[in-house]
Amino acid sequence: MAPLATLILLMPLAGFLFVLINGARMSERAIGTVATTAIATSFALSVAAFVTLLSSSSREVTVQLFTWISVGTLHVPAALLVDPLSITMSLFVTGISALIHLYSMGYMHAERDYRKFFLYLNLFVFSMLTLVLANNLVLTFVGWEGVGVCSYWLVSYYFDRDSAASAGKKAFIYNRVGDVGLLVAMFLLFGHLHTLTYLSVFASAGTLDPTVATLVVLALLLAATGKSAQIPLFNWLPDAMEGPTPVSALIHAATMVTAGVYLLVRMSPVLALSSGGRATIAVIGGVTAFVAATIATSQKDIKKVLAFSTVSQIGYMVLAVGAGAYAAAIFLMVSHAFFKALLFLGSGSVIHSLHGEQDLRKMGALAKFLPLTFPTFLVGWLAISGIPPFAGFWSKGDVLTNVFSYSKPLWILGVVTAILTAYYMSRLFVLTFQGTERFREVTHGADPHESPWVMTAPLVVLAALSLLGGALDLPWVHHNSLAGFLAPTFGYVGAHAAPTTMAQVGLASVDVVAAILGLLAAFSIWRDRVSSTRYEKSFFEHVWHWDDAYDTVLARPLTAASEFAGAVIEPRVIDGAVTGVAVAVRRSAEGARKVQSGFVRHYALATVLGLAVIVTYLVARVG
Repeated sequence: MAPLATLILLMPLAGFLFVLINGARMSERAIGTVATTAIATSFALSVAAFVTLLSSSSREVTVQLFTWISVGTLHVPAALLVDPLSITMSLFVTGISALIHLYSMGYMHAERDYRKFFLYLNLFVFSMLTLVLANNLVLTFVGWEGVGVCSYWLVSYYFDRDSAASAGKKAFIYNRVGDVGLLVAMFLLFGHLHTLTYLSVFASAGTLDPTVATLVVLALLLAATGKSAQIPLFNWLPDAMEGPTPVSALIHAATMVTAGVYLLVRMSPVLALSSGGRATIAVIGGVTAFVAATIATSQKDIKKVLAFSTVSQIGYMVLAVGAGAYAAAIFLMVSHAFFKALLFLGSGSVIHSLHGEQDLRKMGALAKFLPLTFPTFLVGWLAISGIPPFAGFWSKGDVLTNVFSYSKPLWILGVVTAILTAYYMSRLFVLTFQGTERFREVTHGADPHESPWVMTAPLVVLAALSLLGGALDLPWVHHNSLAGFLAPTFGYVGAHAAPTTMAQVGLASVDVVAAILGLLAAFSIWRDRVSSTRYEKSFFEHVWHWDDAYDTVLARPLTAASEFAGAVIEPRVIDGAVTGVAVAVRRSAEGARKVQSGFVRHYALATVLGLAVIVTYLVARVG
């Protein structure tokens, strides 16, 4: 197992180093081939590790690489933890990333900095694998920061555009706020348990004071809201669409935003100690899912609709974590990786055919021009909308069934969000592929063209996965399923009354009805419309004015405070104090200098006068 786990991690790094050293002498095709092969090899090794783990008597294998940090009582090895959760994450991270790399070879053809783009992609995957394979929180934090900096580079890839540069900085800053939460959780755990290695933390977590456990859970939630774009730190993700479309797919489907959910699930034995903390997680996830879904209903940029869709779907995962349904959260994460990668890459194919156009109002009737993109996108649309038998129906249904047992109000919120999901995705589908042609001005009268095979082949694979992916964890399969495979990883959660078989059928029927309602509403409204102030609310289009609120409450006051500090505090208080000390020293020196004339007769007179004073004093005392 040790060689496999090590190579899974190192293959993306090897691809990065090879292209970094030799890329200047390599062709575009060679660079893309090397980078893609590195990730594909890592996927093959992940499959081998999965098979090995299944046949092993132990489902938790620690791979020691080398001694890393040893200071006082802090001992942090560079080591990997191979268990069902880390292998599941490795499989879909490398598998989806390999398809995105292949797609990028066509999408980024003739782009400037082609070599740099693939360097960033390989490093991104290496960082994500470091995050999920680490056996301790410190090494996880290294990967956590690695995906953060790679996202900054890739989101602001077109750095000469102000919008892209600002989006990169926004993503970077929002994630740094979330990082505070992870650091605080690490400090609390080490302060009370004197270890940051996962298995050791889990073994002694029961000794944590309930208040400390709740603080740790809330700190972890703050970290997750930054990385996985949840309220109150979700605003950065839609702006991240400024990067190339393959970057959007990589961030939304395989890396980055799944990291926060992974962290919460990984720390499930600690989460199990705080029912209040988990309730907060559930509420944040449910509210985020609903809010993001309402915003997606009014976006006019095809990628922004998908971006807010990701925020909403991640909200479902966080909701599942709060409900203690960890396996359901991972099931949705995996199936979401399939259909969200498909949708983003499909949108990239649409954008590619329209010479970079992303406005839904300038598309329409593209189905007949994109014979491969259209049917594969259709599969992704049905999957995310929750139509059976596609993967999204099973995974989202699993989440909602568990939430029903946990909290009826949150379940209702989840069902309403499911209706909105089917609605906004159907709106996107209709405006893109149905209706009248509105793209002729964009294409200068020419017909849109289908993408090359390196772009369409990944779409076909992802469409198949989006169709069949539900088989990973069907409700009537209890042992040889994803939930059964993952079960040993999770901490104890107080059991809720499980729905009966009839109740499960009823809940599944509600899910289907919700999806159909959303589809019917969208088709009836948007079949003959391109835009509508009645159904595209400005409030939703402007993200509930969330950015405006932050600008008013935080940005402007802090800017004013900074300007006041620069104009008053620094020159008058700080500089004034320093200057005042200097002036006082100078004046005292000037006063002291007056007694230093440099004339010997003055010094002799002073000496005589001094002696006279001393003699007078002594005589007076004797007398």
